[in-house]
Amino acid sequence: MYIKIYFDNKPLFLCDAIEPVIEEYLHHDDAIFIDELDSHTVKSMIHEMQLEKVHAGVFLHPDFEELKKFFFKKFTLVIASGGLVQNEKNEYMIIFRKGKWDLPKGKLDAGEKLEECAVREIEEETGLKGVQIESPLIITYHTYHENGNHILKETHWFLMLAPKQANFVPQQEEGIDKCEWVPVDKLAPYMENTHGSIIDVVNTGVKQLHETRNI
Repeated sequence: MYIKIYFDNKPLFLCDAIEPVIEEYLHHDDAIFIDELDSHTVKSMIHEMQLEKVHAGVFLHPDFEELKKFFFKKFTLVIASGGLVQNEKNEYMIIFRKGKWDLPKGKLDAGEKLEECAVREIEEETGLKGVQIESPLIITYHTYHENGNHILKETHWFLMLAPKQANFVPQQEEGIDKCEWVPVDKLAPYMENTHGSIIDVVNTGVKQLHETRNI
């Protein structure tokens, strides 16, 4: 079992075994590997992941839940929800936010369900109507600093459906400049200017599309 936490676009794997997707990172000199769990090693890994020379990290411990609990204690955890929206023409809706291509997402309000949050954020950030959830997709993690706090954002993503709509209303107060429908086979150029976690969401959605619809 493992989870991937992004520091900017650099992945840190918390794992209880070295799976093939993780093993390839261990062959690079710019990857950090730690397999002893205590407060010092957790702080050390967080510090190393923020160095420019480090491009990946692997933290191995046989008790995955203990490792996750130990690591998460060092952050303020923020729960969010978002969606990869697909229309009837097998196009995905993406947004341009603060200089990068992104997907709509946002923090969970008190008492709100993850599914409700995902639909609300899409409607608020894009103006899209008639959004429906098809299935859960993936959970991503990334870190950032806010008001002196080190934040770990856990985002729950859903594959969603909506009718094609031409007149988007980008939420400019959230830094969103435009929204676009992009055919599944035209996504690659957009993924060259996005976040690592968004690439994971899109790849998971595209894989699911191919498996379920033979596209």
